[in-house]
Amino acid sequence: MLRITELRLPLNHAEDALRPAIVQRLGVLDADLRAFTVFKRSYDARKKSAIVLTYTVDCELTGEAVVLQRFAGDSHIKPTPNTDYHFVAQAPASFYAGSNPQPRPLVIGFGPCGIFAALILAQMGLRPIVLERGKDVRQRTKDTWGLWRQGELDPESNVQFGEGGAGTFSDGKLWSQISDPRFLTRKVLTEFVKAGAPEEILYVNKPHIGTFRLVSMVIKMRAEIEALGGEIRFEQKVSDVLIEDGPDGQHIRGVTLASGEQIASNQVVLALGHSARDTFTMLHQRGVYMEAKPFSIGYRIEHPQSIIDAARFGASAGHPILGAADYKLVHHAKNGRSVYSFCMCPGGTVVAATSEPNRVVTNGMSQYSRNERNANAGIVVGINPQDYRQDGKADGPVNPLDGMAFQRIWESRAYELGEGGYKAPGALVGDFIKRQRSKVFGNVEPSYKPGVTLTDLQQKGHGSLPDYALEAIREALPAFERQIKGFSMADAVLTGVETRTSSPLRITRGRDYQSLNVKGLYPAGEGAGYAGGIMSAGVDGIEVAEALGAAMLQPS
Repeated sequence: MLRITELRLPLNHAEDALRPAIVQRLGVLDADLRAFTVFKRSYDARKKSAIVLTYTVDCELTGEAVVLQRFAGDSHIKPTPNTDYHFVAQAPASFYAGSNPQPRPLVIGFGPCGIFAALILAQMGLRPIVLERGKDVRQRTKDTWGLWRQGELDPESNVQFGEGGAGTFSDGKLWSQISDPRFLTRKVLTEFVKAGAPEEILYVNKPHIGTFRLVSMVIKMRAEIEALGGEIRFEQKVSDVLIEDGPDGQHIRGVTLASGEQIASNQVVLALGHSARDTFTMLHQRGVYMEAKPFSIGYRIEHPQSIIDAARFGASAGHPILGAADYKLVHHAKNGRSVYSFCMCPGGTVVAATSEPNRVVTNGMSQYSRNERNANAGIVVGINPQDYRQDGKADGPVNPLDGMAFQRIWESRAYELGEGGYKAPGALVGDFIKRQRSKVFGNVEPSYKPGVTLTDLQQKGHGSLPDYALEAIREALPAFERQIKGFSMADAVLTGVETRTSSPLRITRGRDYQSLNVKGLYPAGEGAGYAGGIMSAGVDGIEVAEALGAAMLQPS
């Protein structure tokens, strides 16, 4: 087959316009084009008055070799690459037979990374055991709504913990900027379609599926893992790891659960997610190598979605192909800080995402329809380990747990400023820029539940974020207005705080995907500092499973 990239057509092109455009681009007869499929469709909205759709199409042609030779110097016409997934190894049916079979691999955590690690291991015939501290996704959804509607938090079943991970209560974004030479993102998308996602995610630019669809998909993926011999255990919190000293260093030998049960294993995937603070602490105490890393903190901002649509799409706002508009913004402040939009959720809601009592954390989510009134996004400031070190020193290594302590400070402050009940502190953008307290909402009604308490987010000596972050965000909001008209509108709402943009630490691993100092331990995904979002976490889960599987099935 032959692939054409950057095939551009007007937004409102006729339904049958793609075929003649392909024929014209290739300079062939219509009869020579036997079939074609759309591999990717995106849009270019840089000129709002003339929005263009851009296609990547795969074509079956008569005389394909001749056409490819004729376009040998054209980077946009090439042979179609093979995007099929190929397993690195496969366990024989007798792998676990015999009088002394080796222990099965463990996967700790069942978010996007853990799901794909377990799925690949199961498809390789390695029958993983998954240990998830939270509940199954149906019960977890009820518990999460309990926080949003009644202000009642279950520390083990919430936005962060439970089947599906934090990605379940999100926009369900299915794109990533990671390098992907093996087309592993295609494997992720294909598995999602098998589990019930709409087939359009295979070709639309920036696909998403929303929370409700993710719930049913996660259940189907769990069923496939179990059908292949895997085992999923919910409400199974890992309280300790079993590490043994050997002549060639330390080796993982299993885990201890909070119930006291021990499970033996020589291969353990740590797919913890970025909020497993007690597990991070335990691993640090056991000497598992980890290091502090940068992350970001800030607020959620809400505007009417119509404002964003108009700013991005002009007269084409509301077009069904375009859907609800998103944005991506960056500002480099005078104090040296970078401020940027994070996890933008068109037509969505701001949600309570804490996992610890008496702390407030915000995040964003939206459904597949993206038809809620408001757009929301994180507006966050980058920080580095020196910003949050707790020992007061000017240099030297930073304790990897200091980032968690720093997050807790501002999450507790947010709970206090919100006046309890997991209400979040908030302010109108106009008041925030003027450094004054907000007293009444304008036209933008905040979506965060259990509710938003208007306050002064910049109280002297008692602000909701560090002074340098407040200063940088205050400067960035008017600057973003120059890119998105209406962005600094006076009654847009800021809701605090967004602290869990990514893991505050990295459980460092080598090229073999194993911990630097504990063999058989495979740090993976967002919690270990190797992913950021559903797609990158899923891909990392695949790569870790491949490394683990190859080590089990092709031992040196």
